[in-house]
Amino acid sequence: MQLDRFDRQLLNLVQQDSSLAAERLAEQVPLSPSAIQRRLRRMREQGVILRDAAIVDPLKIGRPNFFIVSLEVERERPELLAQLRTWLNEHEHIQQAFYVTGEVDFVLIVTAPHMEAFDALMSRLMQENVNVRRFTTNVSLGLVKRGLTIPVPLDEAE
Repeated sequence: MQLDRFDRQLLNLVQQDSSLAAERLAEQVPLSPSAIQRRLRRMREQGVILRDAAIVDPLKIGRPNFFIVSLEVERERPELLAQLRTWLNEHEHIQQAFYVTGEVDFVLIVTAPHMEAFDALMSRLMQENVNVRRFTTNVSLGLVKRGLTIPVPLDEAE
């Protein structure tokens, strides 16, 4: 899908606040509200915008603990990696999972209400995924920055 400057402006704006009405977006992007709605609908239909979500303060809902987990697998056979990816996707406490290069194979961002819940999740991970050789954990001492926005350059050449 070709994105023009207006699409790119809209993507940057809705990543910051997806609840903005088309009328408010039109104050910053020189298009009519109906044109903005059509563009956003098209970008959703074509998979540029994957979904709209609310960002929740973890402290206010009783989930203040974040863990950064590095996983090392025994073998990188495609079917074993697919099984692990499926398992990781099925667990809501695993917020992000990255398949990476380097000394480890996966890096996970995990949240849990307390250490016991995290320990239970990691025990299940090891029991249900025999291809996981080992894992190491870093416990977050504090949240410095959290976000999922992707900077969208306004010009394609940037």
